[in-house]
Amino acid sequence: MDHRAEVAEFLRTRRDRITPDQAGIIGGGRRRVPGLRREEVAMLAGVSVEYYARMERGDLTGVSPEILDSIARALQLDDAECDHLADLARAAGPPPPRRRKRPTEQTVTPTLQRFLDAVTGAPMWVRDRRLDFIAANPLGRALYAPMLDDPANRGNTARFTFLNPAARIFFPDWEQNADNIVATLRTYAGQNPLDKPLTDLIGELVTRSDTFRHRWAAHNVRHHRGGIKRIHHPAVGDLEFSYEAMDLPANPEWFMFAYTAEPGSPTEERLKLLGSLAATGQTTSDARAHRSF
Repeated sequence: MDHRAEVAEFLRTRRDRITPDQAGIIGGGRRRVPGLRREEVAMLAGVSVEYYARMERGDLTGVSPEILDSIARALQLDDAECDHLADLARAAGPPPPRRRKRPTEQTVTPTLQRFLDAVTGAPMWVRDRRLDFIAANPLGRALYAPMLDDPANRGNTARFTFLNPAARIFFPDWEQNADNIVATLRTYAGQNPLDKPLTDLIGELVTRSDTFRHRWAAHNVRHHRGGIKRIHHPAVGDLEFSYEAMDLPANPEWFMFAYTAEPGSPTEERLKLLGSLAATGQTTSDARAHRSF
């Protein structure tokens, strides 16, 4: 990806979404396009128009954290967007001194797998920054069986979401899910623009999916920390979970997710059925006949 273009488009799209009224500018007047003018952002941030224009042309070289904070306030950036802007600024600077790194574990250790397997009442799974499925407990694998059983997805939730028509049934909130995946991938790309497997995945999706390409052009970013996930599983029907995302310090490239159901809810009962079906190897469409509700 072209770093200067990334910076320019990110700042421009953030500027375009803020109206004069939202920014507290009185007498904004009629405009041919929505959003703030460059000079208005510069005024709100307390920098010269020339300095901000240089930034919006994609040059963040030497921009101080204080200036970045001022720009973030002027553009009303949220936490994920502030972090993304800081990541872009870091990538514009000189490369850090090379130092020997302790290699991180790239395979699932028996300890990690035992920990996942010890959790029997909730789906748990691990993925990396490329959204590749790394490991799971039996319930987690059963939950994502429609994705994992199709080799075309290569165990990748982004490929499944944008390239497999079944994803629109599996994820009832497909539009929101797609928005979140693209915003998460752009966040990771900003943190490590030299991650070739990640940029290759993004290039593949931009080429093969119009819906991905249009979302990618929006330059939205987000932190994936927790929320609600709705799934329509072919074996047990509709499920609604609360989920939490957790870092794995032993491998900073991996993230663990735990899905929990409301006690006494239909999801809790259907999750028990899914666990029973998983024990017999029936977690996809062939198990529909086993539904009892």
